Amino acid sequence: MSELKQSDWLPTTRREMDLRGWDCADVIIFSGDAYVDHPSFGAAVIGRLLESEGYRVCIVPQPDWHGDYRDFRKLGRPRLFFGVSPGCMDSMVNKYTAARRLRSEDAYSPNGRHDLRPEYPTIVYTRIIKELFPDAPVILGGIEASLRRLMHYDYWQDRFRPSVLVESGADMITYGMGEQPTLEVARRLLEAVESSDATLGYDENGTSFCTCDTLHQSIRHVEIPQTVCAYPKNDIPHGIREDDIVLHSYAESLANPRLHAENFRHIEEESNRIHAQRLLQETDGQWVVVTPPYEPPTQTELDRSYDLPYTRMPHPKYRGKRIPAYEMIRHSLCLHRGCFGGCAFCTISAHQGKFIVSRSKESILREAEKITQMPDFKGYISDLGGPSANMYMMGGKNRKACEACRRPSCIHPNVCPNLNVDHRPLLEIYRAVDALPAVKRSFIGSGVRYDLLLHDTGNAVLNESSRQYTEELITRHVSGRLKVAPEHTSDHVLNVMRKPSFALFHRFKSIFDDICRRHRLRQQIIPYFISSHPGCTEADMAELACETKRLDFHLEQVQDFTPTPMTLATTCWATGYHPYTGEKIFSARTPQEKQAQRMYFFWYKPEERRKILQRLKQLGRHDLIKILFNQ
Repeated sequence: MSELKQSDWLPTTRREMDLRGWDCADVIIFSGDAYVDHPSFGAAVIGRLLESEGYRVCIVPQPDWHGDYRDFRKLGRPRLFFGVSPGCMDSMVNKYTAARRLRSEDAYSPNGRHDLRPEYPTIVYTRIIKELFPDAPVILGGIEASLRRLMHYDYWQDRFRPSVLVESGADMITYGMGEQPTLEVARRLLEAVESSDATLGYDENGTSFCTCDTLHQSIRHVEIPQTVCAYPKNDIPHGIREDDIVLHSYAESLANPRLHAENFRHIEEESNRIHAQRLLQETDGQWVVVTPPYEPPTQTELDRSYDLPYTRMPHPKYRGKRIPAYEMIRHSLCLHRGCFGGCAFCTISAHQGKFIVSRSKESILREAEKITQMPDFKGYISDLGGPSANMYMMGGKNRKACEACRRPSCIHPNVCPNLNVDHRPLLEIYRAVDALPAVKRSFIGSGVRYDLLLHDTGNAVLNESSRQYTEELITRHVSGRLKVAPEHTSDHVLNVMRKPSFALFHRFKSIFDDICRRHRLRQQIIPYFISSHPGCTEADMAELACETKRLDFHLEQVQDFTPTPMTLATTCWATGYHPYTGEKIFSARTPQEKQAQRMYFFWYKPEERRKILQRLKQLGRHDLIKILFNQ
């Protein structure tokens, strides 16, 4: 890899703008994360994509939101818009555990520091920008805004909140993976700047700038897909149409949370349809309008996002500092986007959608070559993965069937007969990467969907591809520990989670153990489990403890359910109703109830034994005491 210069990164300071000869930027992105110029970091992707279209883009990472706001002033006002990207994670998930305790470090900040990002940066940054530049368009992106685009439950404040667009005072949200809508917004605003009849502002030098009026005029007649705007009722573009889905209002849903559960079903279904409908929700006198998403990008479009001229390194300002999230992914590759699992507790389908878009083999190999040229590369690719490790190139065989589909999951409660589950293209990628001269070995760090591997397609060739993938995965791509996520042992809890029966985990573990035995491999299977998920009782957790004891697991990878915006599980937890059945559903809500469930993960620890014994006696489950403690 050739020597990098300061100007190889997008500008972050006025001095770096001067190095490029810019008097002002077209777009300035304020990011809650440290600036890492890598395709796994959203601000870098959007910045590089806009740059490739000729726009002058700057990034201000982790601006100081105290004092005189100098970080917000230092680059001036952009010609087109300010972008606000709070980071790769929801700021509150990133900062706090399920018990609302501070996490050990902020993974996206230098040296893991906690003091470089406010809570809810989407709101904090936007309000500061609006104070300093009141008529400048502010466009929100990233997962925090995407999943808060409509009314949502906030676990950390224990209340329902309106769309973050309304709370922040921003002008628009581009939701989901924002390349397509952001490019379209920039294109339209640039046309407006160059148009003589646009509503513009001017600085003392006569330079024209877009205003909020410019933005709204540019989308008044032809709405931009995959965006969210707020309007007075009489100003909604095209009015309220017959095919719009008008959700229960914020006020109605606040008074009756069951209505919020009803809303969620529409929101989830429309987030995962090829031809979706517009969603409208009246909120505090305004109408929040969510336009349907773009169709999934083509392979060529996805390749383009990954082939942009990233340095793949943190900005030089972080020299000598550790950015934990970067350390984790620096030698890894993402092969695809989207996930059709539809797990109840997961935000991936709400943000990326359920339709898989896969990179070409050529693009993947180009990135792998770049990794091998990094000075610290020792021959090992840490992950050839994605949202789920083994969904590469999978999707509906009959597109018309997918166009009519409303299912949020393609594999629950059963694998869709229209789903192609051929593992051969993925095996081809693994072998091609491993064939690179500088690569000693590649590993799979992303979670594997073993239900796909065990699914009987009725096609001998496809079944053989799954068997072959399983064998090759376990013998060549496991670094001693294979991560899988059964999540629970109780089938009725798993059904709420939209996960397969635990019987499939037993089958997969048997196969794993057999392959390791035949190849004399000393490897472990590491299962992930969740406590306090909606539908899960303390007795279910006690039975989970017994099941894991039978399997001789001393669990490590466990978590207490954390309600995050825009998931099925959070909606169940916050409202007490299941959005698809309308039935009441139990959730462990208090800290005491949650801790009572979590302790069963650690039945093997002496400090938990007394508490578990006491609770099982109170529950009258002497049968489980006998299994766990031989009493």
